[in-house]
Amino acid sequence: MNNKLKPALIGGVVLGLLSVIPFVSAANVCCCIWAIVGGMLATYLYVKNSPLPATAADGAILGAIAGVVGAAIQLIIGIPVALAMGPTMRNLMLSLLERADPRQAEMMRQQFEAAGDAIGPVIINALIMSVLLFVFSVIGGLLGVPIFEKRKGGAPPPPPPINVGGPGGYA
Repeated sequence: MNNKLKPALIGGVVLGLLSVIPFVSAANVCCCIWAIVGGMLATYLYVKNSPLPATAADGAILGAIAGVVGAAIQLIIGIPVALAMGPTMRNLMLSLLERADPRQAEMMRQQFEAAGDAIGPVIINALIMSVLLFVFSVIGGLLGVPIFEKRKGGAPPPPPPINVGGPGGYA
């Protein structure tokens, strides 16, 4: 398991950090792309250093461990970052929307003011995001095996039998 732990931790840290960095994390809107990248990175690092060909089970385990690490980072770092950056992100979104449709922007502004700066929705969003990061990281780990594993599967062939009974057969 130790040969899986290091690649999975690296993949999990990458997916967790990319998922909490403001503006970079917006790419997760596209099928939780950072989770898939983290799972695939873990599989890539494992395949690169593994003496045996990786299996789908290996990819799933690597993706799951990376997903747990990334989800933990999302919860521990992501919630404070979301609380700190929330007003900035709202203002940015409203300014972009004002250019496209001022009436819609005003309606959104009213909804934001009615919701306030409650911590509950931020925590619920972080929990939902953590589950999604886990699921998509497992998918990334599974996808990484056929992409990165080019060696033939299976165990090496057994050694030839030893002839102990002389030239005609076995004793």
